[in-house]
Amino acid sequence: MPTRERLNSFVDTVVTGQFVDALRDYYHEDAITRENNGPDRRGLSTLIAIEKRMLSAFDIRSHPPTRVLHDGDDVAIHWTFDIIDPAGTTRRMEEVALQRWRGDRIAEERFFFDPALPTVAAASPAIDGDFVTLGDAS
Repeated sequence: MPTRERLNSFVDTVVTGQFVDALRDYYHEDAITRENNGPDRRGLSTLIAIEKRMLSAFDIRSHPPTRVLHDGDDVAIHWTFDIIDPAGTTRRMEEVALQRWRGDRIAEERFFFDPALPTVAAASPAIDGDFVTLGDAS
C-alpha cells in the first residue's frame, strides 16, 4: 500500500513531465497496464519503450489531477493531458487511471478515456500500432 507521501510524489513526477522516471521509480518490473479494452502491456521495459516512442512523436504536458482517490492498495486518478503534435496542434485528453499498488509500486493500471477520440497510431509510424487517442483542446 502506498503512503500518501509516496502517492503525492508519483503525481508530482507525472505533473512535471517526468513520464519515463515515473515508470522507472513507481512501477513494478512485472507491471501490467491496459488502455480501455485494449490488450495488456506487460513488463516495465515494454512500458518504458512505449512511453519513449510517444514522447519522441509528441510533446505531452500534464495538468495536476482533478481527483486522486486512495483506498489501501487501490488508487484512482483523474488526469488531463495536452498532447502537441509536430505541426503544433494541441489536443486535450482526459482519462481516469485505476491502479493497484503492491507495496510502494504500481502493479496494475487501467486507463479509461473516450474511445471515440481519433487514434494517433495511424497518423504516426513512431507509435507503431500502439493504441493512443487524442481529443480536441478545450
